[in-house]
Amino acid sequence: RKMAASKSSFMKDALILFAITLVSGLCLGFVYELTKDPIAQATIEANNRTYREVLPAASEFTAVEGSEEQIAVMEASGELSGLNLGGIAVESALEGKDASGNTVGYVLNSLSNDSYGGAVKISVGFDADGTITGVGIREISDTPGLGLKAKEDDFKGQYIGKNADKLTVTKNGASADTEIDAISGATITSNAVTNAVNAALYYLHTYIN
Repeated sequence: RKMAASKSSFMKDALILFAITLVSGLCLGFVYELTKDPIAQATIEANNRTYREVLPAASEFTAVEGSEEQIAVMEASGELSGLNLGGIAVESALEGKDASGNTVGYVLNSLSNDSYGGAVKISVGFDADGTITGVGIREISDTPGLGLKAKEDDFKGQYIGKNADKLTVTKNGASADTEIDAISGATITSNAVTNAVNAALYYLHTYIN
């Protein structure tokens, strides 16, 4: 009888646990569905703010025709690995248009997986001549007071006005138009951001301009 009672108690507990798990799963699914669209919309709005920041002359941003397919082919072929810039990638290429519908430049979304905190994702704005109009940090997980200084204008502003095939980082003070001063104590982050910019430069010069 004791064994039967014990078995009955176990089944009861198992059913209660199952019911709790089922209800919890349904609740989580409901919350996910409820928050999925607002989160996606917030991400779109944040990205658009970054695009306007790096290419202020544009008010509308649309994918460059054929860019999604080209980026997929480039990724599959490992083309960027030949640049010896570490784990870089181009995520998307956008055409920026003003209120009259005229193309005023481009925004390239790129990344490097080699930052101190992992991936750093950026947006690089270019005018019609291929000159950098701005660099925005969309995602970074580096150390406050060090790598996170990449988000500050003192660092990001160095890229503005540059028009080159490739940029390099220096710790000795930039002495050439193609050099970027490293953030003090955060050379890894500085290199990662610059390599992500280089990925954008490569795509722009190879497939757009």
